[in-house]
Amino acid sequence: MTIAVNNIHKQFGNFTALDNVSLNFPNGELTALLGPSGCGKTTLLRIIAGLENPDSGQVLLDGEDASARNVRERQVGFVFQHYALFRHMTVFENVAFGLRVRPRKERPSEQQIREKVKSLLDLVQLDWLADRYPPQLSGGQRQRIALARALAVEPRVLLLDEPFGALDAKVRKELRRWLRRLHDELHVTSIFVTHDQEEALEVADRVVLMNKGRVEQLGTPSEVYNHPASPFVYGFLGNVNIFHGRVHEGVLATGDVRFDAPQHAAVQNGAGIGYVRPHDLDVERYVPGMEGVIVKLRRAHAIGPLAQLDLERSDNAELIEAVMANERFQGLGLLEGDTLVVRPRKMQVFVNDFVDAGANI
Repeated sequence: MTIAVNNIHKQFGNFTALDNVSLNFPNGELTALLGPSGCGKTTLLRIIAGLENPDSGQVLLDGEDASARNVRERQVGFVFQHYALFRHMTVFENVAFGLRVRPRKERPSEQQIREKVKSLLDLVQLDWLADRYPPQLSGGQRQRIALARALAVEPRVLLLDEPFGALDAKVRKELRRWLRRLHDELHVTSIFVTHDQEEALEVADRVVLMNKGRVEQLGTPSEVYNHPASPFVYGFLGNVNIFHGRVHEGVLATGDVRFDAPQHAAVQNGAGIGYVRPHDLDVERYVPGMEGVIVKLRRAHAIGPLAQLDLERSDNAELIEAVMANERFQGLGLLEGDTLVVRPRKMQVFVNDFVDAGANI
């Protein structure tokens, strides 16, 4: 099923939850709605499901306006953060619930229900727990049962609201991979809400970055991470170093350092910010006369394959974070207090926070 939302606006009192949002969700893709709390992602999910009504705008399912359709008619499966399983029912009965409450004419036979539930429990790899009750399961097992229950009614679209938010980090990582594999088998059009950028980038086919009720950027995980469209996206997706300064005729001046920003050649003395990921910094021992940002090594955390360096700029005392291979760090023999020089391999410069004003070096 293809899903589209056109000019969706939703207000709660004086708070604008969604500000004329328009998006298309392609058939068979897994799309992540990503952003901080209060950005509107869950409200949008609930409007698509029919659990919430927009103040204005349309939800189109396969090109048809779904505004008048109730939740059941939209053929949506919904998985919540806190499982919403029936504690007094066995795992089997929880998964069978949606089939048993269908109108009599649409209800499968008891044999068909049993076969369907068994196949779903096999799919989520928990067939051996059919007779258990939800309180007897781990959090990860309960979430997989909740997903099996949502799939039992053969939804044309699957909506997941922070599905792994209540789980610890290790279980979350395991279930992320499991969800991706499951989606590759089923190819059900799916939308999931998360505030965890690692989760979105690892699982989704496409990522929608939301902020204050609006869409900041839409693209593949690689596109939104490697080519952020705004300062918000840069800051939200992973660690970033920020260089404040002035942009004049294609050059960003920050402290004692100058960086080329050729796409801003027309700017005359404008406020500018350069964004650089920690892994996009080259680090060397400083030799007098070298160009770059001169820093002192304040702390090094070198455990595992990567070394994380906390560096202090000599010109304005601002901190910079750099990441390099631990092997290279050990080879350089760096010690706390050493004077180093860093140079960005890639920097994106924004002027006056305009989201379309980006320059790469």
